[in-house]
Amino acid sequence: MGTNCCRRRQTSLFYEQNGYWIAPQLIDEARLERLRAHMERVFAGQFETGRAPFDGYWTPEQGNGLRKTDNSHWADLELRALATDPVIGEIAALLTGADAIRLWHDQLLFKPGNPDRRAGGNVGWHQDYAYWQCAAEPTLITAWVAFDDVNPDNGCMQVVPRSHRWGLLNVNDFFEQDMEKQRQGMDIPEDASFEPVPMAMKAGQVSFHHALAIHGSGPNTTSRPRRSLAVHLTTGDTRYRAGTRGDGHMNVGLLGGRDGDLFAGEAFPELFRRN
Repeated sequence: MGTNCCRRRQTSLFYEQNGYWIAPQLIDEARLERLRAHMERVFAGQFETGRAPFDGYWTPEQGNGLRKTDNSHWADLELRALATDPVIGEIAALLTGADAIRLWHDQLLFKPGNPDRRAGGNVGWHQDYAYWQCAAEPTLITAWVAFDDVNPDNGCMQVVPRSHRWGLLNVNDFFEQDMEKQRQGMDIPEDASFEPVPMAMKAGQVSFHHALAIHGSGPNTTSRPRRSLAVHLTTGDTRYRAGTRGDGHMNVGLLGGRDGDLFAGEAFPELFRRN
């Protein structure tokens, strides 16, 4: 028991200091195979629940670029089970120190392989909270589940350690391709160091990062796809703040509430609650 408590404390301390943490493999190969198959079904427009993902989901007519589908858990039960996995919720509670964790929303992500392309296909440097300022505080965390082995060659995520302590910066564009231009124009604290860490992981591993942690990813220059589910989570005490850039976020519409209301209810299912 003492060893487990020590490990948990070390884990939460690393996250507190660096703004990210990588878990060991949580998803076995059999489940990964099912997840990959259900991902293809969603992309093919086969929604087993009869409900489509959030408006603007990827369709084949959009071409073979980066595919991003919000709230795939509405459409598919296998993906829903992952997006609401209590183990992921418990880890998020440990890292944030929260008593309860709820689903904010999910993003099904597919970065196609293209060995002949040496540029493009990037996800620009950004902080998730820049898009989520409808939450009164940055009490949010993302669990990024790798469906494939990921490394710099196929565009793994990169995160800047300790950047979650820098506040909300002037660098936030998920779709920007010129990441070096972003970096040069970034208004970071004078005593800070911008040194991204590649989040190389095996399939089935899960990374966690703070809503203010700067992150992005380069192109997939291999012949195989890079598949994942980003499970965006919020603590149980996260409340709505009206009048921000985030008022255009889909979660405000899902809440249908007033300034100061909790992001709770059926639209934000609970993954974990501490006894």
